Amino acid sequence: QVQAVESGGGLVQPGGSLRLSCVAAIRDFNHFLMRWYRQAPGRQLEEVAGITGGGTINYADSVKGRFTISRDNAKNMVYLQMNNLKPEDTAVYYCNAPAAPLAWGQGTQVTVSS
Repeated sequence: QVQAVESGGGLVQPGGSLRLSCVAAIRDFNHFLMRWYRQAPGRQLEEVAGITGGGTINYADSVKGRFTISRDNAKNMVYLQMNNLKPEDTAVYYCNAPAAPLAWGQGTQVTVSS
C-alpha cells in the first residue's frame, strides 16, 4: 500500500512559521479529500485541516486564521502553511486521505518553543 510522506517540520519559536508538505502517490489523487492531522504527546489524534479535490477547505477552530491548507493535484502534494505558531501546536503532523488506499506515514515533528 502506498504510504504518505510528510516533511517540513522542525523547531521554531512562538510566532514563527513552517510549511509542511505531503506527497501521496495514489491514483486519482485529485478525487480525494486530503487532511492534515496532528498528535501531541499524551493526546488523541486531532484533525487540523482538510481540502477536497475541488478545493473546499475546512479548519479546526484552534488553527483558523493561522494555518492554510493547499494542494497541487498535478504533483500529488498537499501543503500546510503554519503561521503565528504557538507552543500548543507542538505535535507530530500527518497527512492522510480517509477514503483512499493510503497508509499512514511517519509524520513530521513540529516543536514550538523558545
